[in-house]
Amino acid sequence: MHRGRSRPSLGERAAGSGVAAAVPSAGAPPDPGPPSPPRDDPGRHCWVHAPPGAAGTVPGLLVEWRQQPGGWQGRVAYAVPGPHGPVLVEAWLPAGYLEQR
Repeated sequence: MHRGRSRPSLGERAAGSGVAAAVPSAGAPPDPGPPSPPRDDPGRHCWVHAPPGAAGTVPGLLVEWRQQPGGWQGRVAYAVPGPHGPVLVEAWLPAGYLEQR
């Protein structure tokens, strides 16, 4: 665990699951493996690192998980700057882009 956190990160929980992570392609963020078991929450806050359409890290809402041949993906909603104000984006992103809070 990192200092200041009360529970393990998504990557730490995935590493402890016993399921091997897929080898990432060149230039792609590493896939930490499967997330923790699904919860009944309708959504959960997360940090989205380097999402399409935004620089840096932005807050997002993690809605659900799915497993694809290339690894785990999360469906997230996040806002990016647009020409007339913020634009809401909903996308499936590799788990390596996401950090649950």
